[in-house]
Amino acid sequence: MNIAIDRAALLRALSHVQSVVKKLNTIPILAHVLLRAGDGELSLIATDMELEIVETVPAEVIRAGAATAPAHMIYEIVRKLPEGAQIEIETGDGGTMTLRAGRSQFRLGTMPVDDFPQITTADLQCRFELTAGELKGLIDRTRFAISTEETRYYLNGIYFHATRSLTGSGPGAAELPVLRAVATDGHRLARMEIPLPDGAVAMPGIIVPRKAVAEIRKLADEAGDRIELSMSETKIRFAFDTIILTSKLIDGRFPDYERVIPAGNDKVLEINAKVLARAVDRVATVSTDKSRSVKLGLDRGLLTLSATSAEAGSAVEEIEVGYDDRKLEIGFNSRYLLDVTQLIEGETIRLAMADAAAPILVRDVDDGSALFVLMPMRV
Repeated sequence: MNIAIDRAALLRALSHVQSVVKKLNTIPILAHVLLRAGDGELSLIATDMELEIVETVPAEVIRAGAATAPAHMIYEIVRKLPEGAQIEIETGDGGTMTLRAGRSQFRLGTMPVDDFPQITTADLQCRFELTAGELKGLIDRTRFAISTEETRYYLNGIYFHATRSLTGSGPGAAELPVLRAVATDGHRLARMEIPLPDGAVAMPGIIVPRKAVAEIRKLADEAGDRIELSMSETKIRFAFDTIILTSKLIDGRFPDYERVIPAGNDKVLEINAKVLARAVDRVATVSTDKSRSVKLGLDRGLLTLSATSAEAGSAVEEIEVGYDDRKLEIGFNSRYLLDVTQLIEGETIRLAMADAAAPILVRDVDDGSALFVLMPMRV
């Protein structure tokens, strides 16, 4: 293989593919990136056996061929080369790859191309498209609730499925088909939905792993307007312009999340989301426990936020609110509450509560596409 390629194009592709490669690998070939040149293009492929990314960039192909190279090493080399450099990559018969740019020359060890594993995608029957904005919205408003507890592996991702959602109320209410994303760690739950895309009606319920979610989200920032999704019950593929990312799905059953979404919470507080977030953040400063817990005390017309610590002291802040129900005190992990307030795109957040021990329902007053559930804690 012998190619010439612009540094900027190669660096951009390497930055995407090397992030899939684990820093420590028990299988040496998985620390490498596969480079395959032909027809005026260079394809870069990386995998950790669960996730695979393929990116294609233009290149001057002097001699077609394929080779592997240490992923993080070649990325660091290209990153440190001067802007505007032209890079020549050549492989010989001695199991080495030579990379030249100006007066710089590097020789890297390679491994057999035939040893490089690839994820098969022949059975991806369900296909549909999303806009980059839709995909980012589904991820951004749910991924904070993904569990990191490995024993409950079926919660270590976002659950996507096609369903029907009730819109409106009263005589004008209607059920519409939606694509829904859900994540929960047992302490909080996030649900986001968009109108069901054409072709998605037959999609299986799938759990996309946390690592794949992170990579997809990064790529979506640089993607064009349309992203194609293809899936089966075991794999999913995202096609972003010149990048294809394929991931195995979590083999598990996502819990019946509808059972934990409260329906009868009749004590409602509506408040400016930014005002609430700033007050929670200030009061939580003195809380020294792991959860930085805060207590919300509600009485007619008044919200009182408080926190107490044996080491640091106490804090209290009062906010006038339009609350006209009976007195209620309820505690929360302040970080969980702040995470949710940051996802409210409108001005007003609505908290629907029942009592100090029951989960609360949180919504954006101006946007019904997302809802959040938070479990209270004893403070």
